[in-house]
Amino acid sequence: MDYSEAADRISRKFAKGGQTPDVKKIEGKLRRLVDEFGVQPSEAERSVTNELAKEYNLPVPGSGLSPAGGKGGGTEEKKIAESVPGEWVTIEGKVVGLSQPASPSIAQSGIIADESGAIRFVVWAKSNAPAMAEGSWYRIESAVVDEFKGIANLKIHSGTTIKEINDDRSLIPTPTPIKDQHPGIGCVRAKFVQEWDASHDRMLQSGLLGDETGTIKFVMWKEPGKEKLVPGAVYNIFYAGVDEFNGRLSLNLNTATILQEEGEIEVSGGEAEVTGAIVHIAPGSGIIKRCPVEGCNRALSRQNYCPVHEIQPKFVYDLRIKGWLDDGEKTHNVLLQRDVVESLTGITLAGAQEIAENNPLGMDEVFLQMRDKVLGRYITCHGREIENRVLVNKCEKITFSTADHTALLNRAGGAPS
Repeated sequence: MDYSEAADRISRKFAKGGQTPDVKKIEGKLRRLVDEFGVQPSEAERSVTNELAKEYNLPVPGSGLSPAGGKGGGTEEKKIAESVPGEWVTIEGKVVGLSQPASPSIAQSGIIADESGAIRFVVWAKSNAPAMAEGSWYRIESAVVDEFKGIANLKIHSGTTIKEINDDRSLIPTPTPIKDQHPGIGCVRAKFVQEWDASHDRMLQSGLLGDETGTIKFVMWKEPGKEKLVPGAVYNIFYAGVDEFNGRLSLNLNTATILQEEGEIEVSGGEAEVTGAIVHIAPGSGIIKRCPVEGCNRALSRQNYCPVHEIQPKFVYDLRIKGWLDDGEKTHNVLLQRDVVESLTGITLAGAQEIAENNPLGMDEVFLQMRDKVLGRYITCHGREIENRVLVNKCEKITFSTADHTALLNRAGGAPS
């Protein structure tokens, strides 16, 4: 954007109405909006034009609108759900969650909500704005709504006024079914159906939540006061961040209000059923060792090394099979946990441990025996498909009848042996 040219253009518009705005000030405002707040150049030019129109009590040049009228009329008071990227708005809301700022240039970040919805906010360090407290209501005047990765954000800058409101209006958010979630801020009532290994040392917990309409991934990062969810429990989760990556949604629970409740949810949706032959057993299958530190459960290396907690001599044994299931048209990445592995192979955890501890090949012998039992077998797997992998919770072997074999051979032009 050519700031000088845009400032001259705006100045000429008001010169026709007998006004002589300061071109340098206009250019400075444009630079601040675009460079500091990430506003699109066209929106920045429109916002500065509207602001000057309001200052001079003139119609917006070229629009026929009054200074306070029309789209983006300066600092129009709005409900959060009505805020549109590119606007300057005034809102009243309750700070329902605070998060760790991602950069030194950010003084505060979190989520603010009213009865219409919620939005993420960022307070720039340069704004010198007063700190807001979680649970309090505020009137925020002249903030900028912009967009990041398709999600609306409220940016609080040096021109924004923040006033605490001595009010405690009731906010009763309504949970939205998982299948209807979209990027932004979400509320769900869901059951904790599966816990996953933490993939980062800053991660407190990750897993799968489900309701009657489907399942969704969640993550919670380590912060003071954060507590893990209990597998199998039902929760009301208010004001979680809903993010999208590679077309899949996930919940960030760090800013959320989480309330455990009595009751049950019959989780459905997101179920997958695949039938085919096991054509590959991946390394890391068979009997494995897991980190015994509470909340970790990571698979250890052959030297009993955990990437987070280092050497763990008091490891815990477990079973799993990672492999490929081919249905003739598509190859499915499948992960079978202990109970499914025991059912499919007939080898229990105790039996696998005995083999590993008393055979010269050790854990490799368990891998080889399991591979021989399942490789090439036709099975049907039931589970949930997450991140292009089927997390199998049940499977059955398929046995072909003689009649089926004969029919196949006839179609192939052969003869039974």
